[in-house]
Amino acid sequence: MLQLPVLREQTDLVVAGLQKKNYKNAAAEVAALLDLDQRRRQVQSEHDELQARANSLSKEIGVLMKSGEREKAEAFKAETTQLKQQAKGLAEQLTTLETELQEALYRLPNLPHESVPAGRSAEDNEVVLEHGDLPLLPEDAQPHWELIQKYDIVDFELGNKITGAGFPVYKRQGARLQRALINFFLDEAIKAGYAEVQPPILVNEASGYGTGQLPDKDGQMYLAKEDNLYLIPTAEVPITNIYRDVIVPVEQLPIKNAGHTPCFRREAGSWGADVRGLNRLHQFDKVEIVQITLPENSYEALEEMSSYIQGLLQKLELPYRVLRLCGGDMSFTSALTYDMEVYSAAQGRWLEVSSASNFETYQANRLKLRYKNESGKTQLLHTLNGSALALPRIVAAILENNQTADGINMPKVLHPYLGFEKIS
Repeated sequence: MLQLPVLREQTDLVVAGLQKKNYKNAAAEVAALLDLDQRRRQVQSEHDELQARANSLSKEIGVLMKSGEREKAEAFKAETTQLKQQAKGLAEQLTTLETELQEALYRLPNLPHESVPAGRSAEDNEVVLEHGDLPLLPEDAQPHWELIQKYDIVDFELGNKITGAGFPVYKRQGARLQRALINFFLDEAIKAGYAEVQPPILVNEASGYGTGQLPDKDGQMYLAKEDNLYLIPTAEVPITNIYRDVIVPVEQLPIKNAGHTPCFRREAGSWGADVRGLNRLHQFDKVEIVQITLPENSYEALEEMSSYIQGLLQKLELPYRVLRLCGGDMSFTSALTYDMEVYSAAQGRWLEVSSASNFETYQANRLKLRYKNESGKTQLLHTLNGSALALPRIVAAILENNQTADGINMPKVLHPYLGFEKIS
Protein backbone atom coordinates (compact mmCIF):
# COMPACT_ATOMS: atom_id res chain seq x y z
CA MET A 1 0.00 0.00 0.00
CA LEU A 2 1.32 3.43 -0.91
CA GLN A 3 2.09 5.73 1.98
CA LEU A 4 -0.04 8.86 2.38
CA PRO A 5 2.93 11.20 2.95
CA VAL A 6 4.34 10.07 -0.40
CA LEU A 7 1.01 10.77 -2.10
CA ARG A 8 0.82 14.23 -0.52
CA GLU A 9 4.43 15.28 -1.02
CA GLN A 10 5.29 13.57 -4.33
CA THR A 11 1.97 13.65 -6.13
CA ASP A 12 3.41 14.13 -9.62
CA LEU A 13 5.85 11.26 -9.11
CA VAL A 14 3.02 8.98 -7.93
CA VAL A 15 0.82 9.84 -10.92
CA ALA A 16 3.71 9.26 -13.34
CA GLY A 17 4.45 5.89 -11.72
CA LEU A 18 0.83 4.78 -11.91
CA GLN A 19 0.66 5.85 -15.55
CA LYS A 20 3.81 3.80 -16.25
CA LYS A 21 1.86 0.82 -14.93
CA ASN A 22 -0.97 1.79 -17.30
CA TYR A 23 -3.28 2.48 -14.38
CA LYS A 24 -6.40 4.14 -15.74
CA ASN A 25 -7.44 7.62 -14.55
CA ALA A 26 -4.33 7.85 -12.35
CA ALA A 27 -4.39 11.64 -11.93
CA ALA A 28 -8.11 11.76 -11.16
CA GLU A 29 -7.97 8.90 -8.64
CA VAL A 30 -4.97 10.37 -6.83
CA ALA A 31 -6.69 13.78 -6.69
CA ALA A 32 -9.87 12.20 -5.31
CA LEU A 33 -7.87 10.24 -2.73
CA LEU A 34 -6.01 13.37 -1.58
CA ASP A 35 -9.31 15.25 -1.31
CA LEU A 36 -10.66 12.42 0.83
CA ASP A 37 -7.52 12.58 2.97
CA GLN A 38 -7.93 16.34 3.39
CA ARG A 39 -11.55 15.92 4.51
CA ARG A 40 -10.48 13.19 6.95
CA ARG A 41 -7.79 15.41 8.46
CA GLN A 42 -10.23 18.34 8.72
CA VAL A 43 -12.81 16.20 10.53
CA GLN A 44 -10.06 14.80 12.76
CA SER A 45 -8.96 18.33 13.66
CA GLU A 46 -12.53 19.45 14.45
CA HIS A 47 -13.09 16.32 16.54
CA ASP A 48 -9.88 16.85 18.48
CA GLU A 49 -10.71 20.51 19.16
CA LEU A 50 -14.18 19.61 20.47
CA GLN A 51 -12.74 16.80 22.60
CA ALA A 52 -10.07 19.11 24.01
CA ARG A 53 -12.66 21.79 24.83
CA ALA A 54 -14.91 19.20 26.52
CA ASN A 55 -11.99 17.85 28.57
CA SER A 56 -11.00 21.37 29.61
CA LEU A 57 -14.55 22.19 30.72
CA SER A 58 -14.80 18.93 32.66
CA LYS A 59 -11.75 19.92 34.70
CA GLU A 60 -13.19 23.37 35.40
CA ILE A 61 -16.54 21.96 36.51
CA GLY A 62 -14.98 20.33 39.56
CA VAL A 63 -13.21 23.55 40.54
CA LEU A 64 -16.40 25.59 40.15
CA MET A 65 -18.42 23.13 42.25
CA LYS A 66 -15.87 23.33 45.05
CA SER A 67 -15.90 27.13 44.99
CA GLY A 68 -19.71 27.22 45.12
CA GLU A 69 -20.25 28.51 41.58
CA ARG A 70 -22.92 25.90 40.90
CA GLU A 71 -24.79 27.87 38.22
CA LYS A 72 -21.67 28.34 36.10
CA ALA A 73 -20.74 24.70 36.67
CA GLU A 74 -24.15 23.54 35.43
CA ALA A 75 -23.76 25.69 32.30
CA PHE A 76 -20.38 24.08 31.67
CA LYS A 77 -21.96 20.66 32.14
CA ALA A 78 -24.59 21.40 29.50
CA GLU A 79 -21.94 22.70 27.10
CA THR A 80 -19.79 19.63 27.76
CA THR A 81 -22.70 17.33 26.95
CA GLN A 82 -23.32 19.19 23.70
CA LEU A 83 -19.63 19.10 22.77
CA LYS A 84 -19.46 15.36 23.39
CA GLN A 85 -22.50 14.76 21.20
CA GLN A 86 -20.92 16.81 18.42
CA ALA A 87 -17.63 14.94 18.86
CA LYS A 88 -19.48 11.61 18.67
CA GLY A 89 -21.02 12.63 15.34
CA LEU A 90 -17.61 13.66 14.02
CA ALA A 91 -16.10 10.37 15.24
CA GLU A 92 -18.68 8.48 13.18
CA GLN A 93 -17.84 10.62 10.13
CA LEU A 94 -14.17 9.98 10.77
CA THR A 95 -14.68 6.20 10.84
CA THR A 96 -16.51 6.35 7.51
CA LEU A 97 -13.85 8.55 5.91
CA GLU A 98 -11.01 6.35 7.20
CA THR A 99 -12.69 3.25 5.75
CA GLU A 100 -13.16 4.98 2.38
CA LEU A 101 -9.56 6.19 2.44
CA GLN A 102 -8.22 2.73 3.26
CA GLU A 103 -10.24 1.17 0.44
CA ALA A 104 -8.99 3.83 -1.99
CA LEU A 105 -5.39 3.15 -0.98
CA TYR A 106 -5.93 -0.59 -1.44
CA ARG A 107 -6.99 0.05 -5.05
CA LEU A 108 -3.72 1.75 -6.01
CA PRO A 109 -0.89 -0.52 -7.23
CA ASN A 110 2.72 -0.15 -6.22
CA LEU A 111 4.90 2.34 -8.06
CA PRO A 112 7.49 0.93 -10.48
CA HIS A 113 11.20 1.36 -9.87
CA GLU A 114 12.91 3.91 -12.10
CA SER A 115 14.66 1.12 -14.04
CA VAL A 116 11.34 -0.45 -15.14
CA PRO A 117 10.88 0.00 -18.90
CA ALA A 118 7.71 1.57 -20.22
CA GLY A 119 5.33 -0.73 -22.07
CA ARG A 120 1.86 -2.20 -22.16
CA SER A 121 2.33 -5.96 -22.47
CA ALA A 122 4.78 -8.88 -22.40
CA GLU A 123 6.00 -7.86 -25.85
CA ASP A 124 7.57 -4.76 -24.27
CA ASN A 125 9.59 -6.61 -21.62
CA GLU A 126 13.36 -6.16 -21.70
CA VAL A 127 15.60 -9.21 -22.22
CA VAL A 128 18.41 -8.88 -19.66
CA LEU A 129 20.34 -12.02 -20.59
CA GLU A 130 20.13 -15.44 -22.20
CA HIS A 131 21.99 -18.52 -21.03
CA GLY A 132 22.60 -21.91 -22.65
CA ASP A 133 22.26 -23.35 -26.12
CA LEU A 134 18.81 -24.11 -27.43
CA PRO A 135 18.44 -27.88 -27.89
CA LEU A 136 18.06 -29.30 -31.37
CA LEU A 137 15.42 -32.02 -31.49
CA PRO A 138 14.49 -34.40 -34.30
CA GLU A 139 11.54 -33.53 -36.50
CA ASP A 140 9.36 -36.13 -34.79
CA ALA A 141 9.93 -34.60 -31.32
CA GLN A 142 6.77 -34.47 -29.25
CA PRO A 143 5.38 -31.81 -26.90
CA HIS A 144 5.15 -32.77 -23.26
CA TRP A 145 1.38 -33.43 -23.32
CA GLU A 146 2.02 -36.28 -25.75
CA LEU A 147 5.10 -37.52 -23.87
CA ILE A 148 3.27 -37.77 -20.55
CA GLN A 149 0.57 -39.84 -22.24
CA LYS A 150 3.14 -42.01 -23.97
CA TYR A 151 4.95 -42.82 -20.71
CA ASP A 152 1.79 -42.68 -18.54
CA ILE A 153 3.25 -40.30 -15.95
CA VAL A 154 0.53 -37.61 -15.72
CA ASP A 155 -3.19 -38.21 -16.12
CA PHE A 156 -5.40 -35.25 -16.97
CA GLU A 157 -8.54 -37.29 -17.55
CA LEU A 158 -8.30 -38.85 -14.12
CA GLY A 159 -7.77 -35.41 -12.55
CA ASN A 160 -10.79 -34.13 -14.42
CA LYS A 161 -12.83 -37.06 -13.09
CA ILE A 162 -11.76 -36.45 -9.50
CA THR A 163 -11.89 -32.65 -9.49
CA GLY A 164 -12.02 -30.90 -12.86
CA ALA A 165 -9.87 -29.51 -15.64
CA GLY A 166 -6.51 -28.16 -14.52
CA PHE A 167 -6.03 -30.64 -11.65
CA PRO A 168 -3.74 -33.39 -13.01
CA VAL A 169 -2.84 -36.66 -11.29
CA TYR A 170 0.90 -37.44 -11.32
CA LYS A 171 1.74 -41.14 -11.51
CA ARG A 172 4.73 -43.46 -11.27
CA GLN A 173 7.87 -41.74 -12.53
CA GLY A 174 5.91 -38.53 -12.95
CA ALA A 175 5.06 -38.45 -9.24
CA ARG A 176 8.67 -39.26 -8.34
CA LEU A 177 9.89 -36.44 -10.58
CA GLN A 178 7.60 -34.02 -8.72
CA ARG A 179 8.94 -35.15 -5.35
CA ALA A 180 12.53 -35.06 -6.58
CA LEU A 181 12.24 -31.48 -7.81
CA ILE A 182 10.62 -30.32 -4.57
CA ASN A 183 13.33 -31.90 -2.44
CA PHE A 184 16.08 -30.60 -4.72
CA PHE A 185 14.74 -27.04 -4.62
CA LEU A 186 14.33 -27.10 -0.83
CA ASP A 187 17.81 -28.55 -0.26
CA GLU A 188 19.34 -25.88 -2.50
CA ALA A 189 17.43 -23.13 -0.69
CA ILE A 190 18.71 -24.35 2.68
CA LYS A 191 22.28 -24.37 1.33
CA ALA A 192 21.76 -20.76 0.24
CA GLY A 193 20.80 -19.70 3.76
CA TYR A 194 17.01 -19.89 3.58
CA ALA A 195 15.18 -21.29 6.61
CA GLU A 196 12.54 -23.82 5.59
CA VAL A 197 8.96 -23.28 6.79
CA GLN A 198 5.83 -25.26 6.08
CA PRO A 199 2.92 -22.79 6.24
CA PRO A 200 -0.85 -23.36 6.04
CA ILE A 201 -2.32 -23.44 2.54
CA LEU A 202 -5.48 -21.64 3.67
CA VAL A 203 -5.24 -18.00 4.75
CA ASN A 204 -7.64 -15.49 6.22
CA GLU A 205 -8.73 -12.22 4.64
CA ALA A 206 -6.21 -10.16 6.61
CA SER A 207 -3.36 -12.22 5.13
CA GLY A 208 -4.69 -11.67 1.61
CA TYR A 209 -4.81 -7.92 2.17
CA GLY A 210 -1.39 -7.99 3.85
CA THR A 211 0.48 -9.12 0.74
CA GLY A 212 -1.80 -7.42 -1.79
CA GLN A 213 -3.72 -10.33 -3.30
CA LEU A 214 -6.87 -8.69 -1.94
CA PRO A 215 -8.77 -6.87 -3.20
CA ASP A 216 -6.87 -7.00 -6.52
CA LYS A 217 -7.04 -10.78 -7.11
CA ASP A 218 -10.24 -11.54 -5.22
CA GLY A 219 -11.96 -13.24 -8.15
CA GLN A 220 -8.90 -15.32 -9.01
CA MET A 221 -8.57 -17.01 -5.63
CA TYR A 222 -10.49 -20.04 -4.38
CA LEU A 223 -12.64 -19.10 -1.39
CA ALA A 224 -14.01 -21.45 1.28
CA LYS A 225 -17.07 -19.27 1.88
CA GLU A 226 -18.33 -20.86 5.09
CA ASP A 227 -15.09 -20.07 6.91
CA ASN A 228 -14.05 -17.07 4.76
CA LEU A 229 -10.64 -18.63 4.10
CA TYR A 230 -8.72 -18.50 0.82
CA LEU A 231 -6.63 -21.24 -0.79
CA ILE A 232 -3.23 -19.70 -1.36
CA PRO A 233 -2.15 -18.69 -4.89
CA THR A 234 1.48 -18.84 -3.73
CA ALA A 235 3.45 -19.54 -0.55
CA GLU A 236 4.46 -15.86 -0.58
CA VAL A 237 1.15 -15.09 1.15
CA PRO A 238 1.41 -17.21 4.32
CA ILE A 239 5.20 -16.94 4.62
CA THR A 240 5.29 -13.13 4.40
CA ASN A 241 2.31 -12.87 6.76
CA ILE A 242 4.32 -14.62 9.46
CA TYR A 243 5.77 -11.14 10.01
CA ARG A 244 2.51 -9.15 9.96
CA ASP A 245 2.38 -6.65 12.86
CA VAL A 246 5.99 -7.42 13.79
CA ILE A 247 8.84 -5.04 14.63
CA VAL A 248 11.91 -7.03 13.55
CA PRO A 249 15.15 -6.54 15.49
CA VAL A 250 17.78 -5.20 13.07
CA GLU A 251 20.24 -7.92 14.03
CA GLN A 252 17.81 -10.54 12.64
CA LEU A 253 17.86 -9.01 9.15
CA PRO A 254 17.84 -10.10 6.44
CA ILE A 255 15.17 -12.72 7.05
CA LYS A 256 15.30 -15.51 4.45
CA ASN A 257 12.56 -18.15 4.31
CA ALA A 258 11.72 -20.89 1.83
CA GLY A 259 8.71 -23.16 1.68
CA HIS A 260 7.00 -25.71 -0.54
CA THR A 261 3.24 -25.59 -0.98
CA PRO A 262 0.62 -26.46 -3.53
CA CYS A 263 -0.74 -23.31 -5.20
CA PHE A 264 -4.31 -22.73 -6.35
CA ARG A 265 -5.43 -20.31 -9.05
CA ARG A 266 -8.82 -19.99 -10.66
CA GLU A 267 -7.52 -18.03 -13.66
CA ALA A 268 -6.35 -20.94 -15.77
CA GLY A 269 -7.79 -19.29 -18.89
CA SER A 270 -9.15 -20.80 -22.06
CA TRP A 271 -7.70 -24.01 -23.43
CA GLY A 272 -5.37 -23.67 -26.40
CA ALA A 273 -1.81 -24.29 -27.52
CA ASP A 274 -0.35 -21.78 -25.04
CA VAL A 275 -2.10 -23.32 -22.02
CA ARG A 276 -2.19 -26.96 -23.03
CA GLY A 277 -0.89 -29.76 -20.81
CA LEU A 278 1.20 -28.50 -17.89
CA ASN A 279 1.55 -24.97 -19.26
CA ARG A 280 -1.21 -23.59 -17.04
CA LEU A 281 -3.00 -25.33 -14.17
CA HIS A 282 -5.47 -24.61 -11.39
CA GLN A 283 -3.29 -26.51 -8.88
CA PHE A 284 0.48 -26.88 -8.98
CA ASP A 285 3.46 -27.21 -6.65
CA LYS A 286 6.04 -24.52 -6.06
CA VAL A 287 8.97 -23.75 -3.80
CA GLU A 288 8.96 -20.07 -2.85
CA ILE A 289 11.76 -17.95 -1.41
CA VAL A 290 11.00 -14.81 0.62
CA GLN A 291 13.32 -12.13 1.95
CA ILE A 292 12.74 -9.24 4.35
CA THR A 293 15.49 -6.64 4.29
CA LEU A 294 16.50 -3.15 5.26
CA PRO A 295 15.41 -0.69 2.53
CA GLU A 296 18.97 0.12 1.50
CA ASN A 297 19.73 -3.57 0.88
CA SER A 298 16.65 -4.72 -1.01
CA TYR A 299 17.87 -4.29 -4.59
CA GLU A 300 21.10 -6.10 -3.81
CA ALA A 301 18.91 -8.88 -2.36
CA LEU A 302 16.81 -8.94 -5.56
CA GLU A 303 19.92 -9.45 -7.69
CA GLU A 304 21.04 -12.20 -5.30
CA MET A 305 17.67 -13.94 -5.63
CA SER A 306 17.79 -13.67 -9.43
CA SER A 307 21.27 -15.21 -9.50
CA TYR A 308 20.17 -17.98 -7.16
CA ILE A 309 17.18 -18.91 -9.34
CA GLN A 310 19.37 -18.86 -12.44
CA GLY A 311 21.73 -21.24 -10.65
CA LEU A 312 18.89 -23.74 -10.23
CA LEU A 313 18.11 -23.58 -13.95
CA GLN A 314 21.76 -24.09 -14.80
CA LYS A 315 21.95 -27.17 -12.57
CA LEU A 316 18.87 -28.53 -14.33
CA GLU A 317 20.67 -27.95 -17.65
CA LEU A 318 17.85 -25.84 -19.03
CA PRO A 319 18.43 -22.93 -21.43
CA TYR A 320 16.83 -19.81 -20.02
CA ARG A 321 16.53 -16.08 -20.33
CA VAL A 322 15.90 -13.28 -17.82
CA LEU A 323 13.41 -10.49 -18.51
CA ARG A 324 12.91 -7.18 -16.75
CA LEU A 325 9.16 -6.67 -16.88
CA CYS A 326 7.73 -3.48 -18.30
CA GLY A 327 5.27 -1.34 -16.39
CA GLY A 328 2.22 -2.82 -18.10
CA ASP A 329 3.21 -6.45 -17.46
CA MET A 330 4.17 -6.16 -13.79
CA SER A 331 2.10 -7.42 -10.90
CA PHE A 332 -0.09 -5.09 -8.85
CA THR A 333 2.28 -5.15 -5.87
CA SER A 334 5.74 -5.18 -7.48
CA ALA A 335 8.22 -2.32 -7.85
CA LEU A 336 10.61 -4.37 -10.02
CA THR A 337 10.24 -7.91 -11.34
CA TYR A 338 12.58 -10.27 -13.16
CA ASP A 339 10.94 -13.15 -14.99
CA MET A 340 12.94 -16.30 -15.75
CA GLU A 341 11.83 -18.25 -18.80
CA VAL A 342 13.06 -21.66 -19.97
CA TYR A 343 13.08 -22.68 -23.60
CA SER A 344 10.70 -25.47 -24.55
CA ALA A 345 12.21 -27.07 -27.64
CA ALA A 346 9.21 -29.14 -28.72
CA GLN A 347 6.85 -26.18 -28.39
CA GLY A 348 9.41 -23.80 -29.83
CA ARG A 349 8.78 -21.05 -27.29
CA TRP A 350 9.82 -19.62 -23.96
CA LEU A 351 7.91 -20.61 -20.79
CA GLU A 352 7.87 -18.49 -17.65
CA VAL A 353 8.99 -20.56 -14.65
CA SER A 354 9.84 -17.92 -12.07
CA SER A 355 9.33 -14.32 -11.04
CA ALA A 356 11.56 -12.53 -8.54
CA SER A 357 10.15 -9.25 -7.26
CA ASN A 358 10.98 -6.40 -4.93
CA PHE A 359 7.87 -4.87 -3.35
CA GLU A 360 9.84 -2.20 -1.46
CA THR A 361 7.56 -0.89 1.35
CA TYR A 362 4.26 -1.69 -0.42
CA GLN A 363 3.52 -4.96 1.40
CA ALA A 364 5.27 -3.86 4.60
CA ASN A 365 2.94 -0.87 4.89
CA ARG A 366 -0.09 -3.16 4.65
CA LEU A 367 1.49 -5.66 7.04
CA LYS A 368 2.81 -3.07 9.51
CA LEU A 369 6.15 -4.84 9.17
CA ARG A 370 8.80 -2.56 10.65
CA TYR A 371 12.15 -2.13 12.34
CA LYS A 372 13.63 0.53 14.61
CA ASN A 373 16.43 2.67 13.18
CA GLU A 374 19.42 3.94 15.14
CA SER A 375 17.41 6.80 16.62
CA GLY A 376 14.70 4.39 17.78
CA LYS A 377 12.11 5.47 15.21
CA THR A 378 10.05 2.71 13.58
CA GLN A 379 10.49 2.42 9.80
CA LEU A 380 9.00 0.13 7.17
CA LEU A 381 11.06 -2.80 5.89
CA HIS A 382 11.24 -4.08 2.29
CA THR A 383 9.83 -7.46 1.21
CA LEU A 384 10.86 -9.63 -1.74
CA ASN A 385 9.85 -13.01 -3.10
CA GLY A 386 10.72 -15.40 -5.89
CA SER A 387 9.60 -18.72 -7.35
CA ALA A 388 12.43 -21.18 -6.88
CA LEU A 389 10.84 -22.89 -8.67
CA ALA A 390 7.32 -23.58 -9.98
CA LEU A 391 7.16 -27.19 -11.14
CA PRO A 392 4.76 -27.59 -14.10
CA ARG A 393 6.67 -25.76 -16.82
CA ILE A 394 10.01 -26.97 -15.46
CA VAL A 395 8.71 -30.51 -15.88
CA ALA A 396 7.41 -29.66 -19.37
CA ALA A 397 10.81 -28.33 -20.46
CA ILE A 398 12.73 -31.26 -18.93
CA LEU A 399 10.51 -33.76 -20.73
CA GLU A 400 10.59 -32.00 -24.09
CA ASN A 401 14.25 -30.97 -24.18
CA ASN A 402 15.63 -34.35 -23.08
CA GLN A 403 13.51 -36.77 -25.12
CA THR A 404 15.26 -39.52 -27.04
CA ALA A 405 14.13 -42.49 -29.11
CA ASP A 406 14.19 -44.78 -26.07
CA GLY A 407 13.10 -42.49 -23.24
CA ILE A 408 13.57 -39.13 -21.54
CA ASN A 409 16.93 -38.44 -19.91
CA MET A 410 16.78 -36.81 -16.49
CA PRO A 411 19.16 -33.98 -15.42
CA LYS A 412 22.15 -35.42 -13.57
CA VAL A 413 21.54 -33.29 -10.51
CA LEU A 414 18.20 -35.09 -9.97
CA HIS A 415 19.55 -38.65 -10.21
CA PRO A 416 20.18 -39.02 -6.45
CA TYR A 417 16.64 -37.77 -5.74
CA LEU A 418 14.92 -39.88 -8.40
CA GLY A 419 16.53 -43.27 -8.10
CA PHE A 420 16.49 -43.50 -11.91
CA GLU A 421 18.21 -41.71 -14.78
CA LYS A 422 15.62 -42.02 -17.52
CA ILE A 423 11.86 -42.10 -17.89
CA SER A 424 11.02 -45.06 -20.07
